[in-house]
Amino acid sequence: MRNLYEYNSVLDLPLKIPVFPLSGALLLPRTQLPLNIFEPRYLEMIDNVISNNRLIGVVQSKLNEENELFLIGCMGRITSFSELTNNRFLITLTGVCRFKILQELEVLTPYRQFKISCDDFKDDLIKGEGEDEADRERLLEVLKKYLKKNNLQADWEAIDNSSTELLINSLCILSPYSTEEKQALLEAETLKKRNEILIAMTEMTLSTNIGTESIQ
Repeated sequence: MRNLYEYNSVLDLPLKIPVFPLSGALLLPRTQLPLNIFEPRYLEMIDNVISNNRLIGVVQSKLNEENELFLIGCMGRITSFSELTNNRFLITLTGVCRFKILQELEVLTPYRQFKISCDDFKDDLIKGEGEDEADRERLLEVLKKYLKKNNLQADWEAIDNSSTELLINSLCILSPYSTEEKQALLEAETLKKRNEILIAMTEMTLSTNIGTESIQ
């Protein structure tokens, strides 16, 4: 069985993948996304890929346009799989690498498949790439303000023990922002840039006095 960390180059990644459209949901490299699969077409997709390379793409659908997808998504590998008796799969995807959609393929499967390229995102395969340039302390400062304003608690021991890369990417995934805002976080060229965008969004939220959903 292929280990997740054997993806040392974009040449190790497929040139076409099935895609699971999800508005408002992000997957980023080395983060995890739990999914409850129940639609027949996606049950078939998971059944097919679980016996193959276990790789699928997560791409956001554009608002009010179910069939139109953003061009940038993230490839994930199924690292946990459970089949339930009520025709459901519980899976966990672990992010591998972002990709760009090049072309939708004509296929007989009920789920959509696309020709993709990961060439622009080869640094995604390097664990911790760019985290030394990201302002972790500023992110934590803004996070504390956000939690205090919304009367929320955080597991600070877990936060302190997290790498900067994992901290930034996890907060992006858990953030309560819009589809377009989450897409901006996904498409950020570097971890430093993603951190800056996340901080700016959170500061804007703090300044508006509008209640938001929780980051847990």
